[in-house]
Amino acid sequence: MAAIVAVQEQTTLSSRPASLSDLVQAFLADQDVSTSSRETYRRSLRPFVSWLELTGRDQRLSTLTREDILAYKERLQAEKSSYTVSAYLTVVRKLFGWLESQKLYPDITRGVKGAKKAKGHRKDCLTVAQIRQALDTMDRSTLEGRRDYALLNLLVRTGLRTVEVARAQVADVRQESGQAVLWIQGKGRDDKDDFVLLVEDTLQPLRDYLAARGPVSAEEPLFSSHSDRNRGQGLTTRSISRIVKQALQAVGLDSERLTAHSMRHTAITLAAAGGASLHQVQAMARHSDPKVTMVYFHNLERVKAGAERYISF
Repeated sequence: MAAIVAVQEQTTLSSRPASLSDLVQAFLADQDVSTSSRETYRRSLRPFVSWLELTGRDQRLSTLTREDILAYKERLQAEKSSYTVSAYLTVVRKLFGWLESQKLYPDITRGVKGAKKAKGHRKDCLTVAQIRQALDTMDRSTLEGRRDYALLNLLVRTGLRTVEVARAQVADVRQESGQAVLWIQGKGRDDKDDFVLLVEDTLQPLRDYLAARGPVSAEEPLFSSHSDRNRGQGLTTRSISRIVKQALQAVGLDSERLTAHSMRHTAITLAAAGGASLHQVQAMARHSDPKVTMVYFHNLERVKAGAERYISF
């Protein structure tokens, strides 16, 4: 509240409006979100702030119009993907909604839509043969090799996100109704309030890796760095993505559409293709909306029953 009061006082008592940086800082401080979400907001606003400063619009905030926001959207669309454009605009709309609620500036973003998203997934998934090839190529004679094997195997068998793996600790491997599970802190969550099943083929490589690490405490990261520089520290999402990318490149799978997130698509697709129900796949993927999960079933059915197969010359 102190940040808000300071901005309001400056706006009403000073001869000049609050600076753009003051407004953004006050907005961020007033958001009832997690630290990671607040940082996401901050990163998403940086391009907007830079654009305002570059075009001189930061000197006339009080006269900005909806057309200015549309001009920013056009600039984003020339440089970013539709997903990034929509994500950035969402935070800009939040900012101006907050500014209006504080009676500082009108919400000129009302009615400005995000970019139209392309149909389908942004990343491809792997075939079973490709998964086996990538896993079989890994050198499991070293500690790092065992870690990377266990990591890739876990991702492709559970559909975990990289951030969920990065947050995992040794203590999160537990038992639920007699089944080994990994408790996870999902995207946008504050607690570890959900889990994925660890079937034997998923669990054994994890056991092998943890045994090779030697004595570990429950609070240690499930996957840690073994380099001299960061030994014992948990792998970051960037490190996890790099490990997966290198494993794929090692078997000739070098495409921008094949990433760590592809492992999630692969797990969901294989579960659906293997006979899991919509409800079961949704629970594993932790999709809040079943329509998101349904896309996987639709794509499988579309390939299976494609009318193109009936075309002949």
